Amino acid sequence: MLKVGLTGNIAAGKSTVAQTWREMGATVVDADQLARMVVEPGTPAHAAIAAEWGTWVLDEGGALDRAALRRIVFADPEARARLEGIVHPAVAALRDDHYREAESRGESVVVADIPLLFEAGMADDFDVVVLVDAPEAVRLARMVRDRGMQPDEARRMISAQMPAELKRARADVVIENAGSLAELECRAREAWADLRARASRV
Repeated sequence: MLKVGLTGNIAAGKSTVAQTWREMGATVVDADQLARMVVEPGTPAHAAIAAEWGTWVLDEGGALDRAALRRIVFADPEARARLEGIVHPAVAALRDDHYREAESRGESVVVADIPLLFEAGMADDFDVVVLVDAPEAVRLARMVRDRGMQPDEARRMISAQMPAELKRARADVVIENAGSLAELECRAREAWADLRARASRV
């Protein structure tokens, strides 16, 4: 089974590619969704986070207060490393469960949608890494137009991510998204056909 890592910087169009592939029948495992699932109340990760930082990182209902936790880890690299040490193994185990289920169904390709794939050092975990990319000016305009952000805020978010040039150099496949939604969907379908063809040769 071909394991594909799908990634892209903010406003590049990665989510649209993932949705297009789902509509074509792909199993797409969403890393952000898994990260939310593994810290739900009653999970080992939730208990470990509460034990590490106390009940003030929980809301009144006992669920994780993500805003409070973000304030802690963004101000303290060591705290962020401890949090990642709790969450990342749990996410990896859940992702492996999805892989096994896909393999048992006889699927030839499984996709992991991971926004911070390169930043997390996960590129070598996949047979093929697909990057969705668009010029920075185009991504900035989308963030202002579609997400209602101020230009300065959008620029800060873009500059906080690993530069796309570094990601392009390490990706196996780059899906360009400087044009329309229809053009992106067309390129996504072409890329999916290519991945299916690669899987048939494995």
